[in-house]
Amino acid sequence: MGEQQEVLFAEVRKQNIVEMVNGKGRATVAELCKEFNVSSATIRNDLRELEEAGALKRTHGGAINKRRVSYELNTYEKEVQNVNRKRAIALSAVGYVHPGDSIAIDTGTTTFELAKLLGSIADLTVVTNDLQIAAYLERNTNAYIIMAGGAVRRHFHCTVGDSAINTVKNLHVDKVFIAANGVHIKKGLTTPNMDMASIKMQLIECADEVFVLADSSKINTSAFISFAPLSRVDVLIMDDEADPMYLKEIKAMGVDVITAEIKK
Repeated sequence: MGEQQEVLFAEVRKQNIVEMVNGKGRATVAELCKEFNVSSATIRNDLRELEEAGALKRTHGGAINKRRVSYELNTYEKEVQNVNRKRAIALSAVGYVHPGDSIAIDTGTTTFELAKLLGSIADLTVVTNDLQIAAYLERNTNAYIIMAGGAVRRHFHCTVGDSAINTVKNLHVDKVFIAANGVHIKKGLTTPNMDMASIKMQLIECADEVFVLADSSKINTSAFISFAPLSRVDVLIMDDEADPMYLKEIKAMGVDVITAEIKK
């Protein structure tokens, strides 16, 4: 196996380790060795690197997940979760983007899936605080990109802080595509981090229309900080595994709810 293939295999294994630990809540070194057919030294090295990246917490003999109300999965963790849901949501969302639009794209793995679909849409202006989205658009589209410069939030591929907020504050866009960690009837849109809440608020403030992209695991959940009430949302795009009764309540609040079909 070539060096590049070995690196790729190791990255896939580490993604699967995160998925396994998050799914079960914990995993032992012995279980992981058996699952991935590698040595305990390899697994311990993987766990050390994943802990350094903030993806899990090592324990004596294994690892546990780090999910809490105030804990936010980092980009590395989010990339391996609910991938089919995110792609389905992005496919529905891109239908609302038209040639000549000015749009803002919030940081997130679902919004990144949307960014991947923008290459064929002409004359776009895109405002974002997501480093990965900006880099992808710069390489793969002709969009005019405005990066909200600010402090880089390590392991989350985005900028936050006063500089990023001030960049967005002076702009006006047709539509914003927002990610949320929780979508709750009473608490609205929530996120675990205060800096993230501040930039999300400003992105919403600068847009004529607000689109929220959130997979069904976010429904009826809440994180640490509310950054917008549901009444501020024009369109909520979710996958078709969301609870229909809960979506009915959201529709009653005047939100246009779109359910995207997941391709199995």
